Amino acid sequence: MPAESVAGVLARYNTLLWQVGEFLAVTAGLYVLGRFAVEPAVAWVFSRKGLEPTIERALQRVLRVGIVVGAVFVGAAAAGFGGVLGGSALIVAALTLAVGFAAQDVISNFVAGVFIVQDPNFNIGDWIEWEGKAGFIDDIGFRVTRVRTFDNETITVPNTELATTSVTNRMSNDTLRITYSFGIGYADGIDEATRVLLDTAADHGMILADPDPSVRIVDLADSAVVLQARFWIEDPDREEFSETRSEYIQTVKERCQAAGIDLSTTDQHALSGELAVHEPEKTARDEL
Repeated sequence: MPAESVAGVLARYNTLLWQVGEFLAVTAGLYVLGRFAVEPAVAWVFSRKGLEPTIERALQRVLRVGIVVGAVFVGAAAAGFGGVLGGSALIVAALTLAVGFAAQDVISNFVAGVFIVQDPNFNIGDWIEWEGKAGFIDDIGFRVTRVRTFDNETITVPNTELATTSVTNRMSNDTLRITYSFGIGYADGIDEATRVLLDTAADHGMILADPDPSVRIVDLADSAVVLQARFWIEDPDREEFSETRSEYIQTVKERCQAAGIDLSTTDQHALSGELAVHEPEKTARDEL
C-alpha cells in the first residue's frame, strides 16, 4: 500500500516535476551562456568602442541583471509556467505596491545613480569634493557610489546624496587653476616679490604659460602685504595638484630668502592656498 501511494503521488506530480526540471535546466543553461559568452563578447565590443569606464560598468551591470531576468522568463516559458508568471493582476499590483513602499530608498538611489552615470562630468577615477569630504570615484553602483579618500579609505555614499548636493569635480576640465597667497613685509619691494613669483611659475615644467601666471595684491594685513599667485596646470589630478603646488611654494620660499624678501613677518592667515576640501578645523597647509 505505501509503495502504491508513492507511485500514485509520483504519477500525479510527474508532469510538474518534469516542468520544474526543465525550468531549472533551461534557466541555468541560459545564465551560463549569458555569463560566460554574451558578457565577454559585449565587454569586448565596449572596449573597441572606447566607452567611458563609468558608462561601460553601468551597462555591464544592466546586462547582468538582464541575463538573469531573461533566463528566468525564458526558462519559465519553456517549462509551461507562463501563466504562473502572468499571475493575477490584483496580486501583481499588491506586490508592486508592497515592494514600492519597502524599497523607496533603494529606488530613489537607483534613479539617482542613473542620472549620475549619464552625467559626462562625473566619471570613475575623477577627484570629487562634497560636504567637506573628498576622494576619487572608484565605482558607481545601482544604490551607492564608492569613493576612495586620499588616506586610501573607502566611503560608501548613497547616490541620492551626490545627486542632491553640490559636488566639485576638479578633473572635469582640461586645466585647473591653483592659487596661493604669500605675505611679504611692508619694507620689501612688491615688484621684486612679484617677479620672483612669476619667474618661479615660468620655470616650473608643469605650470602652463597659457593662460599666463599672474600675481595680485589681495590684502594689507597687520604686518604683511599679501600677494596671491595664480597659475594653471594641465590634465589635473590630485597627485599633480599637490606636487606642483608644493614645489612652487618651496621654490618661492628659497628664492625670496635668497633675495632678502621677508616671508617670516606674515600673519597666520596670510599664507593660504585655494583648496576645495573645506574642513573648519584644517587649513590648506594642514590638508596638503
